[in-house]
Amino acid sequence: MGSSAPMVLIHAITLSWVWLSISASHVVHTVNTAKTSIQQPYRTGYHFQPQKNWMNDPNAPMFFKGFYHLFYQYNPDGAVWGNIVWGHVVSKDLINWHSLDPAIVPSEWYDIKGCWSGSATLLPGDQPAILYTGWANSSQQLQSMVVPKDATDPLLREWVKIPQNPLLIPEFGINGSSFRDPTTGWLGLDGKWRIVVGNKRNHRGVALLYTSKDFVHWVKAKHPLHSSKLTGMWECPDFYPVPLSGNEGLDTSAMGSSLKHVLKVSLDDYKYEYYTVGTYLRDMDRYVPDNTSSDDEHGLRYDYGKFYASKTFFDQYKNRRILWGWINESDSVADDVSKAWAGLQVVSV
Repeated sequence: MGSSAPMVLIHAITLSWVWLSISASHVVHTVNTAKTSIQQPYRTGYHFQPQKNWMNDPNAPMFFKGFYHLFYQYNPDGAVWGNIVWGHVVSKDLINWHSLDPAIVPSEWYDIKGCWSGSATLLPGDQPAILYTGWANSSQQLQSMVVPKDATDPLLREWVKIPQNPLLIPEFGINGSSFRDPTTGWLGLDGKWRIVVGNKRNHRGVALLYTSKDFVHWVKAKHPLHSSKLTGMWECPDFYPVPLSGNEGLDTSAMGSSLKHVLKVSLDDYKYEYYTVGTYLRDMDRYVPDNTSSDDEHGLRYDYGKFYASKTFFDQYKNRRILWGWINESDSVADDVSKAWAGLQVVSV
């Protein structure tokens, strides 16, 4: 923001000082700061969080027809984890957010216990599609898809589950209770779509690879995109290209010799993330880290604080890649229930 923006100082019961730079061109939602400072001293003035209740992973962020969309794991019934639906907000500037009705809610046998994390992919013709994990029962997680009811609506207010669901069912030999969080799709040299789903085999973290001609019918590859021993379950995998020079982002399907790839995974056993930078061998559909950092729980991290379940997306409007992440505070359950909310999102560009 420009230097002419007024500076506002908020004091929260002398525990912390937060400087907020508010541009006069932004729509600023009215907040009773006196009430907030007394009753809600830890609510932020900048990071997104719903008005109340539990929130965790950011899901399927995208830019579509002039709006940034953020979906998130949300409990509409309380400030603790459970009853998970997909909350949905939109913004013009990534700062001021407008809440919409939940986008995905449990309604079918394959997601009746919860609609868990997933990703958005813009298909040809600027058609959004979201893959997400449905929790069917205590031992089975399945991947399904929703599409907009009206793809001409820039707010994407209604989503419908396609009749072919569930699209991905864990095959024999795959741990069905640790089979979740499909990534954004990318196109291979053969014109087929690829996605990764997080998994584990004993104590080895695994990025299962699937291919499809039409984004509906998926075939599991003979080998994973990548795996690493003793890292446990890989939640919320993220796989995307980065340029060797310059600071612009790249479309997830970008190819060429002037880029590398990043594979990020969230470690369920450790409750933090790590990433590696390496080479995606497209002809073999394998990812090979550059061996410039550890490929385990000691690896590089985006953030060394309370930061988890991160998700990036390519902002085609400004040619940049944007990173979202969930900040799960250190409050007790009793504290969360008392303040009636839990969790916030951090965004980096």
